[in-house]
Amino acid sequence: MSTLENITSSSIIFLLTGVPGLEAFHTWISIPFCLLYITALSGNSLILFAIVTQPSLHEPMYYFLSMLSTTDLGLSISTLVTMLGIFWFDAREISFNACLSQMFFIQLFTVMESSVLLAMAFDRFVAICSPLRYASILTDLKIAQIGVAIITRGTLILTPMVALLKRLSFCRSHVLHHSYCFHPDVMKLSCTDTRINSAVGLTALITTAGVDSVFIIFSYFLIIKTVLSIASPEERKKAFSTCVSHIGAVAVFYIPLISLSFVHRFGKKAPPYVHTLIANAYLLIPPVLNPIIYSVKTKQIRRGVLKVLQLSATKE
Repeated sequence: MSTLENITSSSIIFLLTGVPGLEAFHTWISIPFCLLYITALSGNSLILFAIVTQPSLHEPMYYFLSMLSTTDLGLSISTLVTMLGIFWFDAREISFNACLSQMFFIQLFTVMESSVLLAMAFDRFVAICSPLRYASILTDLKIAQIGVAIITRGTLILTPMVALLKRLSFCRSHVLHHSYCFHPDVMKLSCTDTRINSAVGLTALITTAGVDSVFIIFSYFLIIKTVLSIASPEERKKAFSTCVSHIGAVAVFYIPLISLSFVHRFGKKAPPYVHTLIANAYLLIPPVLNPIIYSVKTKQIRRGVLKVLQLSATKE
C-alpha cells in the first residue's frame, strides 16, 4: 500500500466548496447568504427573548416554540463560520476533527428539530383531542423532561455515527462538495469499506426523522378525525388555525431534508449547483422561515415580538 493510501484521518485536511463554477462571484453571492443568516439569527433570538420575558407566553405551546428557536439558532451558528469564510476569504480548509465536530452539531440540531416538531405535534394533539387534560398532561416538569429526552436521544444516536468515521482512511480527493461537513459527503472520500458507516447513518436517519415524520402524520390523522367530529364550522376553523404554523414548520423542515437525501442517493448525475442549492436550503430555510411563519400566523407571538421591539426602541 502506498504512502498516499496510508494517510490516516487524524492528519487529513478537507477542502470545503462554495458554489461550483461561480467562485469569482463568491463575494456577491455572500450578500444574500448574509441576509439569510441575519434574518435567522435575529428572528429566532427575538422569538426566544419574547417567550422568556413575556409571562403571557409561558405556556406549553410557546415553550416548545422556544426549543424550536434554540435548535434553529444552533443550526445557523454551526454553519455560519465555514460558509461565510468561504465566500469572504476563500477559507476552504478544515481539519478532520473540526469537520467531525461541525458534522456532529449540524446533525444533532437537525435531529433535535425533528424531535421538537414531533413534541409540538403532540402538544396540538392534546390541546385539540383532550383539552380538559391539557394542563395536567403538559406540566412544566413534563416539558423539561421532554427537552432533556430530545437532547439525550440525538446525542446517543449520532455519537456512534460520527465516531465510526475515525476508523476510516482517505486516499482520494479531499475536496468536499458542500460549504460544511456532511456525513455522506465525507464517506465518499474514504478508500476504506464504508458499508458499516452507511448502514449506521441510514439507521440514524430512519430512527429520527423517519420515525418522527410517521408519528407527526399519525397525530394529524387523529387531530383531523377529532376536528371533523365537531359540529360547529367556527370551532373547526379555530381548531385548524392553531395547527397552521406547526404544519408550515414541518413542511419547511422535511421537504429540504428529504430532497437532500434523495439527491445524495439518486442524483449523482445532477449538476453540482443543484447539490449546493439543496444542501444550503436544507440548513437555511427552516431557521429563516420558522420565525416568519410563527410571527405571521400566531397572534400572541406577534404581540410578544412587537413588545420586545417597542421596549428596545424606548430604551434607546
